[in-house]
Amino acid sequence: MYGLVRAGSTQNSASSRSAKKAVSQAPLVDQSPLRTAQQLARLADTPEEQEAAKQALATANREVDSAFAQALRETALYPPPLSAEAKEVQQRLQRAQKSLQADQGKVKQLTAAAAAAKGSRQDALNDELALAKAQADLDQDEVDDAKEDLIRSGGDVHGRIQQLQQEHDTAEKNGPALPELATSAEERGLVNRFRQYFALNQKKRLITQAKTAADSAALALAEQHDALEAQTDAEKFNIPALAAHSKLAQAAAAESDAEEASNGPAATAAPTAAASELLAQTKKVAGDQRNLASLDKRIDAQKDLSANYAGWLALVTARQGAVLRRIFLGAIIILGIAMIGLFFNTWMEKLLGRLRMDKRRVQTLRTFVQVTLQVIAVLFILLVIFGPPNQLGTFLGLAGAGLTVALKDFIVAFIGWFVLMGKNGIRLGDWVEINGVTGEVVETGLFHTVLLETGNWTDTGHPTGRRVTFMNNFAIEGHYFNFSTAGQWLWDELQVLLPAGQDPYPLVEAIQAKVDEATRESSKQAEQEWRRAAGSRELGAFQMAPAISVKPAAGGIELSVRYIARAHERYALRTKLYQAIVELLGKRDIPARPASAGSAA
Repeated sequence: MYGLVRAGSTQNSASSRSAKKAVSQAPLVDQSPLRTAQQLARLADTPEEQEAAKQALATANREVDSAFAQALRETALYPPPLSAEAKEVQQRLQRAQKSLQADQGKVKQLTAAAAAAKGSRQDALNDELALAKAQADLDQDEVDDAKEDLIRSGGDVHGRIQQLQQEHDTAEKNGPALPELATSAEERGLVNRFRQYFALNQKKRLITQAKTAADSAALALAEQHDALEAQTDAEKFNIPALAAHSKLAQAAAAESDAEEASNGPAATAAPTAAASELLAQTKKVAGDQRNLASLDKRIDAQKDLSANYAGWLALVTARQGAVLRRIFLGAIIILGIAMIGLFFNTWMEKLLGRLRMDKRRVQTLRTFVQVTLQVIAVLFILLVIFGPPNQLGTFLGLAGAGLTVALKDFIVAFIGWFVLMGKNGIRLGDWVEINGVTGEVVETGLFHTVLLETGNWTDTGHPTGRRVTFMNNFAIEGHYFNFSTAGQWLWDELQVLLPAGQDPYPLVEAIQAKVDEATRESSKQAEQEWRRAAGSRELGAFQMAPAISVKPAAGGIELSVRYIARAHERYALRTKLYQAIVELLGKRDIPARPASAGSAA
């Protein structure tokens, strides 16, 4: 606020100093109408306004031309008094002009003599002629310098006005450059509308000031015309040869005719004047009469200029009204968006209240819907306030790049969903391991995958009760294990510990027979499905039949049995095989006990 006050005071003081300087140094010819028209022409930004600006410029040029003509006649008729400095310069100019005339006469004489002479006489005359020409050039430079000094000192007002007129004529030939009309799309949005409104309001203020100045100038010129007309009529009345053209004389003649009719003719003696004085007075009156005609033209020009500004002002007022209507329309649109958003928010509240879902999910859905509606409403309101961006392609490119960086994980997760839906992906019910977490797939969405945690492959496989959610970007940036094929086949394993000192091979053969019998069909199906899953015959080297291995262990012999089983049947099959092994051990009366059991994928 302090800076604004100081800046305003500085500007006001500077403008006041400029005004005082302008008052003290009044212009010889008032060119303010043309300058005002040129300044306003820069603001014309429509074809209609540019046409009005051209008319105002033409009218202002006509008025300034008349002002120059009047000023030149006035300075010729009424030369201003010279200051002491101007008088000294004028005397120097007169001396220089006399010297120039003498040198020019000498140059003419020497030129004629040199043309008639011959021989050495001609050479001598040529030398004198060159010297005389040099002196004449020097005198001409002195005359020019004295004229410039006289103009600068204010002694040659007529010459100064002629210089200003030449500058004006040159500027008029070049002509002021009107602004180029905008070819781009119109800027929309309330912010731009308000900017347009205030710009048009400022333009109206300037045009109104120019129109007021034209009206004031026309009134001042009319007063000047009346005063000069009265002065000229009095001068005509005082000159006997011109008295018949005076309105005062005509009025006096009318009164005398009335007196003659009543009292008889009266003898009058008309004063006489010398012929030279009469000629000078007549020229002066004629000059004043021409000034009256110039004043009439200037008054008409100022009135035409005021009419041009009035038409221009009507155009700007109409544009401002249109912009104001668009501002009101934008405000109505904003209110409509707010009301529509409120209606949909209330409607969604009622709709969500009727859903039979978990309260937490309903609350989450309600929050999501409210935020979505608010974001959409705010986006539309911002679009109404600021309008669509001018460089839509650039804006969309930058916005897309920013969203790509900000939403990288979501984009990668969305692409990962296509990978998971492919041939080597995962399906609902598959037993998988993702980032070290093992479980059953219970949900696959566009951006996330949900597992029901069941522990690792050595556990019993019972659910832990926890739902684990992963973004789908693990399908691209990481890796995952799917323990399920088409039939969800797994390698399972049993371990039995036999005491030392007993022959294990009969029991091994019996156990292998039991396992073969229990897994024969599942082994064939698993082999066929794995071959189809692999898409080649490289799996031929693997044995799908159950395998038994024997190795020494602390306190006895460890027996390991590996076989194929379905993922969801492996616990039941393991229990069945344990029972068969226990029965075999009981029949053979061999003390043995099952060791720790597990499954291997």
